[in-house]
Amino acid sequence: MTQGSTRRTVLATSAVALVAAGCGTKASSNSETSPSAEATSPSDKTSPPSAASGATEGSATGPELASTADIPEGGGKVFAEQKVVVTQPKKGEFKAFSAICSHQGCTVGKISNGMIDCPCHGSRFRIADGSVANGPAVSPLDAKQIKVEGNSIHLL
Repeated sequence: MTQGSTRRTVLATSAVALVAAGCGTKASSNSETSPSAEATSPSDKTSPPSAASGATEGSATGPELASTADIPEGGGKVFAEQKVVVTQPKKGEFKAFSAICSHQGCTVGKISNGMIDCPCHGSRFRIADGSVANGPAVSPLDAKQIKVEGNSIHLL
């Protein structure tokens, strides 16, 4: 220990590092989630495309993330590699949020019953706006920009 460090400071710093390391490995070891994505929700009927919430008209189109048919109505899909969740709260309405839980940085695991679930500590977020439904998280998921063109959803 250095002269300015106390035993309490060293222990607290070590504990934070261990918790952060544990969150990163928990999400990636989930055998039920593919490395790129997981979709869950009620059955989906192919819906007509619409403008994505938060997408900017006239902005450059990014890489294709998914087909609109891949995102179930009333549910969504987690794209772990891109760290984004795309939801379809209502037919033809697509939203995107960060897949990183605002509680301690774990990657959310699945969408069920209109909620985005974090497997680490049980936080749940609403698919319509990313707001917290159940803690321990207190902040919503950050909104992400997407654009729907035809049947393609693009991450901006």
